[in-house]
Amino acid sequence: MRFVWLMLVGFLLAWGAEVREAVWQKGETFSEYLQRNGISQDLLSTIGAEDSKYLSEIQAGEPFYELREGETLLQALIPIGEEMQIQLSRDLKNGRYRFDIIPIVYRKVEDTPTVEIKRNCYSDIDRLSHNPRLGFLLKNLYKGAVDFRRLRTGDRIAFSYRQKSRLGKPWGQPEILGAVVKTRGKKEFIFVDEEGNAWQDVEKQVRYKQTGRKKESYTVTKTVRERVKGKRFRMPLNRVRITSRFTYKRWHPILHRYRPHLGVDFGARRGTPLHAVDKGRVVYAGWMRGYGKVVKIAHAGGFVSLYAHQSRLLVHRGSYVKRGQVIGRVGSTGRSTGPHLHFGLYHNGRAVDPLKYLGKNGRSTRIRKVTTHRTRMKEYTVIKTKRVPIAGAKALKKRLLAALEASPRAFSWEDYERNFITVDPAMLRRPADQNASDLQSAAVFQAAKSAEN
Repeated sequence: MRFVWLMLVGFLLAWGAEVREAVWQKGETFSEYLQRNGISQDLLSTIGAEDSKYLSEIQAGEPFYELREGETLLQALIPIGEEMQIQLSRDLKNGRYRFDIIPIVYRKVEDTPTVEIKRNCYSDIDRLSHNPRLGFLLKNLYKGAVDFRRLRTGDRIAFSYRQKSRLGKPWGQPEILGAVVKTRGKKEFIFVDEEGNAWQDVEKQVRYKQTGRKKESYTVTKTVRERVKGKRFRMPLNRVRITSRFTYKRWHPILHRYRPHLGVDFGARRGTPLHAVDKGRVVYAGWMRGYGKVVKIAHAGGFVSLYAHQSRLLVHRGSYVKRGQVIGRVGSTGRSTGPHLHFGLYHNGRAVDPLKYLGKNGRSTRIRKVTTHRTRMKEYTVIKTKRVPIAGAKALKKRLLAALEASPRAFSWEDYERNFITVDPAMLRRPADQNASDLQSAAVFQAAKSAEN
């Protein structure tokens, strides 16, 4: 490795190149950057459509690195996020520039510093670590557990964090692993899991799904048609329109006095067919005073049906009829105000309300809902919680407790940058083709040279 490093040093000395850290100017486009460095705009036509969209990801105020020989730009590394960067490199043979997008080469540095509150936690952490983001990250992780505004002079914070290092300098957002705050005689811990969630114990609550099968009861409701007790007769008309019901006291429209109405009047057009409500024998067919033309049928069980005010009789006394058979036509004979059927029903010689025995639409049935109880096996899913150890939290807790009792200190990036060549030998690798490691190796060389001086 030392031999490789000596060859690289000789190469860079002969080349006379140096690394410069620059800041991307506000409002400057990539095209303007090329123009400022004397690079042909033809380079833009070589950038694919997929890569060209990343040119807008260059952030103003973001530091980037250039490798220059005098004022000639040999290479530039321009970040487009924490993981990827634009590489602009000059071919040493023909002087043409090439555009590429490559990963940012970095390593991760981990440290567990201790801070004693003297002024306020934010300025004290910034003063010791030179990283203002750490204080706000800790505040957010401790939200609801510790109010950082109420920390007092002499309180202590020990925390462990991981920081990306690029070219010997901090890069990107720091990652808090855990912390402990000692205030008012109490120690408040937090431990951060893989998802970035903060927990106050070395174990975290994890929600999970539990599935299985269980027996459950349920009901089934269905509609059934059943025979209606007592309603054994069909309607005497296919289309039913009731105009007057059975009653023992009704105002008679012709006599103009109260009279019993021992039947039901059905309105219908003259000539509408009349049907026998059930099978039976005709016991009367002829004229009956105020009822006009009448048919009476005897049925089983002591029932007799009466059909009055007919215009035409189609059966005669002594004949047998079937259920639903046409026995006559609607009329207005006798004492009547218009065509209609007066239907009477008698049981053992006594008038009864026909509607209690007549089935709708000619059926002596009714529709009823029946509910049955059944059981079945059903799959279920429930959400439960369990305690799961946070990876590395127990060992981290020991380190935090040890750091809490130690003297306040933080990671020295100045020392890290001076010793960059020894602590990060991987940066010395130089592939055959010119890429980002040329720029990184130049930074290594310059850091080593500064250390010697």
